[in-house]
Amino acid sequence: MSGFDTLLVANRGEIAVRIIRTARDLGYRTIAIHSDADAAAPHVRLADDAVRVGPAPAAESYLRIEHVLDAAVASGAQAIHPGYGFLSENARFAQAVLDAGLVWVGPPPAAIESMGDKAAAKRLMRDAGVPLLPGYQGVDQSDELLLREAERIGVPLMVKAAAGGGGKGMRLVTDAAGLPDAIGAARREAASAFGNDDLIIERALLRPRHVEIQVLADHHGNVLSLGERDCSIQRRHQKVVEEAPSPAVDAALRSTMGRAAVDAAAAVGYVGAGTVEFLLDTDSVDPDDPSRPGFFFLEMNTRLQVEHPVTELVTGLDLVEWQLRVAQGEALGFTQDEVAIDGHAIEVRLYAEDPANDFLPASGTVAAFEVGEGVRVDTGVEVGSIVGAHYDPMIAKIIAHAPDRDTARRRLRSALADATVLGLTTNRAFLVDVLSQELFADGGATTAFLDEVDLAAADPVDAATVAAAAAVMHRERCLVAERRTPGLSEWDSRGARDVTMRLAVGDDLHDVVVHTHLGRTQVRLADTVVATDAQADVVIVGDRRVPYRAVVRGQDHLLLRLGTRDLEVRDVLLAPPEDTVVRGEGILLAPMHGGVTAVHVAPGDRVRLGDVVAVLEAMKMEHTMTADVDGLVAEVCVSAGSQVATDDVLVRITPDEELDDEER
Repeated sequence: MSGFDTLLVANRGEIAVRIIRTARDLGYRTIAIHSDADAAAPHVRLADDAVRVGPAPAAESYLRIEHVLDAAVASGAQAIHPGYGFLSENARFAQAVLDAGLVWVGPPPAAIESMGDKAAAKRLMRDAGVPLLPGYQGVDQSDELLLREAERIGVPLMVKAAAGGGGKGMRLVTDAAGLPDAIGAARREAASAFGNDDLIIERALLRPRHVEIQVLADHHGNVLSLGERDCSIQRRHQKVVEEAPSPAVDAALRSTMGRAAVDAAAAVGYVGAGTVEFLLDTDSVDPDDPSRPGFFFLEMNTRLQVEHPVTELVTGLDLVEWQLRVAQGEALGFTQDEVAIDGHAIEVRLYAEDPANDFLPASGTVAAFEVGEGVRVDTGVEVGSIVGAHYDPMIAKIIAHAPDRDTARRRLRSALADATVLGLTTNRAFLVDVLSQELFADGGATTAFLDEVDLAAADPVDAATVAAAAAVMHRERCLVAERRTPGLSEWDSRGARDVTMRLAVGDDLHDVVVHTHLGRTQVRLADTVVATDAQADVVIVGDRRVPYRAVVRGQDHLLLRLGTRDLEVRDVLLAPPEDTVVRGEGILLAPMHGGVTAVHVAPGDRVRLGDVVAVLEAMKMEHTMTADVDGLVAEVCVSAGSQVATDDVLVRITPDEELDDEER
């Protein structure tokens, strides 16, 4: 095996930063790659050298094998680390790296290929004695056979992309009548995401735990389990919270699951860091009955996992370091008995998405990003970074480690509540709410968690919130005026001063008057008078002191973190009237940038409220667009395969009330 001292990281964002930092600490020269959209990204600046691989779309840059290999040759790289996502589980890429005479920091291509096809992987695991759920993983992919097998297995069942991952191409079926639609949707999403529309079907567990085992293997036949992670809290099969160890796993079960994971890795000749994922049904665990193990093989991820930091924090091992050591030919320097779990670690994924709008991905420019002490923050963004539609909208991973689970939970919740992320809509408050739930605090969360708990809706913007925003807006204006005319910023010949504002906070307008007299401030709105005092980082509202952080976008525009709320505040008193855009009433607009994967209607078709008319894919997720009226399709403005921007018209429908009797 050839040694190397120059490493190219074939990825972007948070994971590229993570790998580059460890590689540099170990003395490697590091090479970044970037698309046009990432030319000034943090991972590019952190590396010793960087090479452009194409325009912004991933399919034309990060996913172009020949471009990545050309970058390695041009930069003098001797090894390639793929990170996660993109080409990390592409066996053809791994083989191309080896064929080019470079070191591949990952498992053998054959292992990737064996586990990349979920149907073949399950057959292989069955032969290795790893527990499986009842299902169908055959090569005959006709809809007729899938329907027959589904009838044999019985509902509830899961339809999954055989080549899939990350929740794409996956549908839960609880009513057999919905199976044909689920198969069609899963096929489309699988073909779009993986270029392969093969499916598998298996019995669904409705309230399992999602528990995965981190494995590490070398070229000398050593395969070790590094303990488990619990990733049960998921939304659309995407992980939201991850922790190690699992509150549902005791020492005996940990040992049993660890042995199964090691057997799975050994069965494919695995090398490097990988993860074997299981569904855990705690009600069916019977340590005295091998036929009732209680856990079932789900898949193996032949790469570093997004959630690897929690394992690092409880084991004290740097998994990227060990990936590089193994790639250099080193044997693991410790045994299974020497793997110890220290304390508890919990991680959340901070995303640019809107929980109030069905978690649609959000885009924008990061105007402020600050997280306090006491937690680990893995991120690939900074102030000024643009979170766009081309890549995953994750902003950061925030991880807390403590001697016990509840301290880790409280520490993470506090760090999130105090964090400042302005410039785009995020799931920060949602994550705080999740960590505050009694069910999670008690360690009882299953994959059904988000369906079972009553997560708080965003509090309405009340008078105190508007008053605080007005006070901060007034203070920021006074600071600007003070710089221009020192000593006169709040002078008024009457000794008192009234400033009128019309504040747009969220979707509502509020007419307010900021009254100042002898250094005291009151905000009047409607029939309410609120005493306020905005200081450098705290606004006093009545008897409450509320911490805030403001980013000024202009004298009439603030981005404001007010307590745990993130607000965009505008004074529109002097703003010209905005043109209105008709939304609804038969005009369906794209909610974001993305690609149209399917169109289900044509001009002249009759549709009913809620009928699916088109499918849009954005940021790796499929979004169905439904009719908002009963009527006739008047115009279809897009076709499958076309790209759309936010607010582009997709379909126009003439509502029934606008049709004459004959048309109805």
